[in-house]
Amino acid sequence: MTDRRHVIALCGGVGGAKLAFGLTRILSPQDLTIVVNTGDDFEHLGLSISPDIDTVTYTLSDLADRERGWGRKDESWNFMAALTALGGEDWFNLGDRDLAMHVERTRRLAAGETLSRITADLTAALGIGHPVVPMSDQPVRTVLETAHGDLAFQTYFVRERCQPAVSAVRYVGADVARPAPIFAGLLARKDIAAVALCPSNPYLSIDPILAIPGVREALKALAAPIVAVSPIIGDTALKGPAAKLMTELGARPGVVDLVRHYDGLLDGLVIDHANAEDVTALQALGVHPLVTDAIMRSDDDRARLARETLTLAHGLSQPLPEYN
Repeated sequence: MTDRRHVIALCGGVGGAKLAFGLTRILSPQDLTIVVNTGDDFEHLGLSISPDIDTVTYTLSDLADRERGWGRKDESWNFMAALTALGGEDWFNLGDRDLAMHVERTRRLAAGETLSRITADLTAALGIGHPVVPMSDQPVRTVLETAHGDLAFQTYFVRERCQPAVSAVRYVGADVARPAPIFAGLLARKDIAAVALCPSNPYLSIDPILAIPGVREALKALAAPIVAVSPIIGDTALKGPAAKLMTELGARPGVVDLVRHYDGLLDGLVIDHANAEDVTALQALGVHPLVTDAIMRSDDDRARLARETLTLAHGLSQPLPEYN
């Protein structure tokens, strides 16, 4: 492969991490950077927690609990049991092994280190060769405006189980945040082959990244196609409240309004067979669709979908590298 160039993957949590895993199976660490949403980050029990970064980290290191869909496999819960017995705030589960990640991150942030540096070291310690980069080293916090008042993301997502109706989403701190240094460097490179939006919630995982000043414009200015894998299958989301949010925020759940939401950002979209009837509508919006099985049930599915995503990008801009 003589002309391989770099791929940027924008990623949220569980669904995004699966595609990121697939991308790491077909691209070398020199050819892929995974930029992860930090709008979900929060401070809890005195700890600095980065749920999406940790989900990506555990997935890439094969430490993720695949049955539960979050946290580490082979986890134990002695800390949570003891906390509950003390009457502590126990709505957000922290496993005993998982605690080590949060404690170490908190210690190093308190010492003045950046989230980028900490993430690089922690992923390397778990054997991950591909760069995993937070979207920013400055805090950005996703806040949902609901009938119950403004709710921080984790309060809405975990404690309230996504039940309150949402009228708006804000990204507090985004207006003064900057892309993390490695991310900023990527946005200035001339050899980017493709930008892949992993199948993550557009409002809660991808939009916080795009809300950082200059990011959307820089992505559009790259001489590279921007392709997404739809997190919507038919008119529902495999996981999480993406379809619910689309309805509450005035959109029709499905791939057509997903493209409209991104407002001219996308060049291509990978969709499931369940959405094949939308091909013509997507083409009318100027987006090239690729219809496939978009559900990742196995590691082979993850690698297959990653390869198909890059193949779509390859077909949208020449010359681009071929992907094994």
